[in-house]
Amino acid sequence: MGRGRGGTFHACVGVCAIAATASGASVSRDSSASGRPLRSVADEERRPEERLERDLRTAASVAGASAASAGTRRGGGGTFHACAGVCPIAATTSGASASTNSSAGVRPNTSVTPSVMESMAAVEMPVTVPAFDVSSRRPATAGLVLNSPNPPSLRDELVGVVGKVFRPRRANGDGGGARRCAWVLTALQAVFPVLQWGKTYNLKSFRSDVMAGLTLASLGIPQSIGYANLAKLDPQYGLYTSVVPPLIYAVMGTSREIAIGPVAVVSLLLSSMVQKIVDPASDPVTYRTLVFTVTFLAGVFQVSFGLFRLGFLVDFLSHAAIVGFMGGAAIVIGLQQLKGLLGLSKFTNSTDVVSVAKAVFSALHDPWHPGNFLIGCSFLIFILATRFIGRRYKKLFWLSAISPLVSVILSTAMVYATRADKHGVKIIREVHAGLNPSSIKQIQLNGPYTTECAKIAIICAVIALTEAIAVGRSFASIRGYKLDGNKEMIAMGCSNIAGSMSSCYVATGSFSRTAVNFSAGARSTVSNIVMAVTVLIALELFMKLLYYTPMAVLASIILSALPGLIDIREAWSIWKVDKMDFLICLGAFFGVLFGSVEIGLGVALAISFAKIIIQSIRPQVEVLGRLQGTNVFCSVRQYPVACRTPAVQVIRIDTSFLCFINATFIKERIIEWVRAEVEASNEKARERVHSVVLDMSNVVNIDTSGLAGLEEIHKDLASLGIQIAIASPGWQAIQKMKLGHVVDRIGEEWIFLTASEAVEGCLTEHKGSATEC
Repeated sequence: MGRGRGGTFHACVGVCAIAATASGASVSRDSSASGRPLRSVADEERRPEERLERDLRTAASVAGASAASAGTRRGGGGTFHACAGVCPIAATTSGASASTNSSAGVRPNTSVTPSVMESMAAVEMPVTVPAFDVSSRRPATAGLVLNSPNPPSLRDELVGVVGKVFRPRRANGDGGGARRCAWVLTALQAVFPVLQWGKTYNLKSFRSDVMAGLTLASLGIPQSIGYANLAKLDPQYGLYTSVVPPLIYAVMGTSREIAIGPVAVVSLLLSSMVQKIVDPASDPVTYRTLVFTVTFLAGVFQVSFGLFRLGFLVDFLSHAAIVGFMGGAAIVIGLQQLKGLLGLSKFTNSTDVVSVAKAVFSALHDPWHPGNFLIGCSFLIFILATRFIGRRYKKLFWLSAISPLVSVILSTAMVYATRADKHGVKIIREVHAGLNPSSIKQIQLNGPYTTECAKIAIICAVIALTEAIAVGRSFASIRGYKLDGNKEMIAMGCSNIAGSMSSCYVATGSFSRTAVNFSAGARSTVSNIVMAVTVLIALELFMKLLYYTPMAVLASIILSALPGLIDIREAWSIWKVDKMDFLICLGAFFGVLFGSVEIGLGVALAISFAKIIIQSIRPQVEVLGRLQGTNVFCSVRQYPVACRTPAVQVIRIDTSFLCFINATFIKERIIEWVRAEVEASNEKARERVHSVVLDMSNVVNIDTSGLAGLEEIHKDLASLGIQIAIASPGWQAIQKMKLGHVVDRIGEEWIFLTASEAVEGCLTEHKGSATEC
């Protein structure tokens, strides 16, 4: 090939298919431009697959011919660059360069002599082993593994996490004063998202939020009274919790649909755990003090989770554990409502099903009044019927929203008209009216029960955040926006801190009220403000009208909300997908049902950690094979079509952390497999194992025990006369391997970027061939 006829040609050995495609396409276009089209344009467009295949063959032939002739003569054909392991960008550029020269009228020398044809045939056979220099078995890309920069230290990561919280992004601009103002504005918008979305808020959205807020209040008022009764508090404390926390969340939260207030599960948590310290019947003042203290500490924990990016603590309660816990808690809450539904005077404070069954059985021997049961069941059927109609006909969703309030109004009027309270029907009696009184002095952070309150607070904080974030994300995905989990934690925590100072107990997002808020057309958190104002007006004006409200109707309102907490379909799905997760679900369910809330959570966490430990102790260790015609290595068990390379054993370690807990198991498993392979291959000298490649692409980190395990594997393999090679170790793993001198003992020349390069290096070292697959 003459210099004047061909320009500069780059034969990049070992490039990917993308580069070959670009080069082939260029050759095709250039040939057409030089007056010798391979096919017509129409034919090219009709059969793109054939054109691509033809171009690839043409490009490979030209590259092979050039590689054969470049070693013997330089003056005939430009300059040849044997670039081992070059990136696709360089290959694409090379193709473009050849294309430009040909388009200019210089024809590439594709006609070759018989002697060159023989050289081409000799070159085309080992085209699958291309990534190596003539003088070395090591590809150029392997140096990237050892020469990578040091990974960030633990200090750098902690500083980065804290910096993201307290250092907002800098605004563009040259003026120092303007930059500081922009910084302050960004910080305020991060803490108070209302400053951001409030700029685009309009009258149409306000109308929608007002209607949604009024609808939400019609459901929230009776539910709040019922949940306060479940928390062993007076009715007004449930209403207080529907005023202050929603107002705080409205200016700090990021969810547009979530409705904040008391919920059944958290009310049960408080009553079941705090009453073990102080009996609410004998000492209600101390009981309320402890509830407010728990609420304050729960808010502090939630804010801390958000500020220091500790949201992963919430994830310790897996999805399966939450499904089981919610189902068990729903049944326990339903059993607790038998007291109000049957009008019982004496009842147990225990929450397990056995104690409740005994209490109900013993109470039935005492005189009881069927009027309570009749009122409760009648309005329970009414609420469930309206809910069914609302789900069946979407435009009538408001029926299910107002049915609890209608039930309270009708039942109160019936009891007042018939004087049923004088015939054994239990009523609320007095409800204190007025604004939330201050409770700052009742928060005790240095009292005798502070430690117990902190334990209860951490459980309530995690459960409340889990429910709120799950509810918020589900509705955010429907509306197509992203929920900021850390900001949600901060907003929820600030809501509970402010609530604890104004006679509120732990509030969170309610799924039933959020669904109503969404269906009513809420566009922002202004609906929470409208609901809070409506509840506040009710506290000021209408509390005296609740004197004759029967307890049975409050029990029916709570019972009507429980079916949504029992998700049988999801439990069945968990059983089909993962039996271990289903065991976690059952542990939480039966722990709550037959023990207590703490036992249920403890059992779920214990099984979850046992699952993690078992999987960490015994990670997967897979033997890999090459997919025919590719450089892809995959598990021979998962992909039986993958063929193993004779004389080279490729093993992948499927754990992200090679550490003390699994290093021994991995070492023994690898040595066991290699010894078995050596014994099986001794009869066939050609297939005797001479190299083992450890694919560590999944190993992100390693500790000293893991380093010791690698050294022992190296020594054991060396005693068998087998060379070890390591492919694609993680960033922190290779750094520690260098610091621990493991790389020095194994040899830098045996560290590779990919498993394919490692196999080729082993075969090249032992005069093998890479064309087995």
